[in-house]
Amino acid sequence: MDTRSNEKNSIDDAALTPGLLSDSPFRALDHAKEAWIAQATGGPSPAALALAFSDWFIHLLAAPGKRMELAALAASQAAQLLDCAYGIAPREPDLPSDDRFRAPVWQIPPFRAWQYSFRLIEQWWYAATHEMPGVTRHHQDVVSFAARQWLDVFSPGNFPPTNPEVVQRTAETFGANLVQGTLNALEDASRVAAGQPPEGTQRFTPGVDVAVTPGRVVFRNHLIELIQYRASTAEVRAEPILLVPAWIMKYYILDLSPHNSLVRYLVDQGYTVFCISWRNVDKDDRDLGFDDYRNLGIMAALDAILQIIPGRKIHAAGYCLGGTLLAIAAAEMARRRDETLASITLFAAQTDFSEPGELQLFIDDSQIYFLESAMWERGYLGGEQMARSFQLLKSNDLVWSRVVHDYLLGERTPMSDLNAWNADRTRMPYRMHSEYLRKLFLGNDLACARYEVDDRPVSLRNIRTPMFVVGTERDHIAPWRSVYKIHHLCDADITFVLTSGGHNAGIVSEPNHPHRHYRIETTAATGLSVGPDEWMALADQHEGSWWPAWSEWLDMRSSAKRIPPPACGPLGVEDQATADAPGTYVFQR
Repeated sequence: MDTRSNEKNSIDDAALTPGLLSDSPFRALDHAKEAWIAQATGGPSPAALALAFSDWFIHLLAAPGKRMELAALAASQAAQLLDCAYGIAPREPDLPSDDRFRAPVWQIPPFRAWQYSFRLIEQWWYAATHEMPGVTRHHQDVVSFAARQWLDVFSPGNFPPTNPEVVQRTAETFGANLVQGTLNALEDASRVAAGQPPEGTQRFTPGVDVAVTPGRVVFRNHLIELIQYRASTAEVRAEPILLVPAWIMKYYILDLSPHNSLVRYLVDQGYTVFCISWRNVDKDDRDLGFDDYRNLGIMAALDAILQIIPGRKIHAAGYCLGGTLLAIAAAEMARRRDETLASITLFAAQTDFSEPGELQLFIDDSQIYFLESAMWERGYLGGEQMARSFQLLKSNDLVWSRVVHDYLLGERTPMSDLNAWNADRTRMPYRMHSEYLRKLFLGNDLACARYEVDDRPVSLRNIRTPMFVVGTERDHIAPWRSVYKIHHLCDADITFVLTSGGHNAGIVSEPNHPHRHYRIETTAATGLSVGPDEWMALADQHEGSWWPAWSEWLDMRSSAKRIPPPACGPLGVEDQATADAPGTYVFQR
């Protein structure tokens, strides 16, 4: 195996990605100006928004037919509102159902008219921002998204006098809900100002409440701690499993509470499990590149595992960005005819970024330059900036529903282990994040076989190792149809699973979890390629968790021989006092 576990940055100054920091004082001035603006906007680029709205507005002025269509729609809606005022049952707008208004009290006048008029306004703006002749698709999506965000601010559910649930609760409690909601808001504001996590996260401390599966850090370098978990069975399968989580968040999404820990489940199934815990980078790590994560992460971990369990193949599983990195590493290993991997598993991980979902709203040349400038001074992208972007994508669920529940109704949203993990944010190094956005999201280099490792392009088509790929039905970060495109990029046997849930909850899908189902189908390397919708029609649906199906799939690709559990390292861990799981990197703030 070609060892890559050195700590030298893999990209030198002569190979800087376009858009990265320049020594020119003129470019530095531009970065400083953009960074100053970024502090005011919180992330979105004013230039990118201006371009999108200019494109939309110019084409609106040039489309008399579209303007007449919108005028006719407005007239029709006015008539519907008049019918609603006279008590005639209104016709539901042609929009997805809105859970904000599902309570029966919203059908009582005048609240029915208020929520109905708001829905009609949403319908009008949807029509105004879609199918505008001549507007580029990206600008259309940006304008539609921005309009939806502004409308959500003024939803009648967000104001006490126009929300019947709040009015009802206020009457029942004589205003105590508003007093408690004000106290909740003040407490949250003070926590944000002090840089503290949300209320309730203290009940989910790594190593105490979550991330408690017994193990040891067996290898450590500047970027990772490699955790080896202790066996819970007398014998284990000969092939170990390496879990590669994303470094966008802490690793213990895969080792939450004991009842929903994927790590514990695999250990109890008789596997030797290793998991990477990524360092939470700081300003001194600004020049760590995407390939450094491959070298110091996956390749270093594989080297360490082979020292502990020599001569064995390894099942590797990558989650989200960790899965994308694993696919790149596997393609490079295939090019070198390295057969270390027994199988490859990808959890909600994209390899083709041509349709990355709503994240593409934040991805264009202008926006990426703006993000680079925001990272320029600090050397990293702060976790709070990433969190704001994800919150915007699901603002009704992650922002406004909490405003209503916590501040207007005066009830605290219960903190769960998954929500506490989601609040445990990490940083992204300047160079790596820029390369990731430009080469993968913007350029789609990996899918087009342009992505280079050691100055040579890698191709996913070289991968022959069997693959198990998981997509989730409600994933807004890695949409399952985008994840499915791995079928068109690899010449390998692919078992694809589509499971219920979203990007995180669909993966944390332990057995006996209620209301879970999944579809599964295997496509041979020599089989016919079908589209995602055709696949969905062909695949059988099963009730329950997909974890047992994955365990069975791994078992079929493991040797029948069982071996005594290998001893836990450590290798390259000098301080034995810090070697117990969950290690030290998970506590970095």
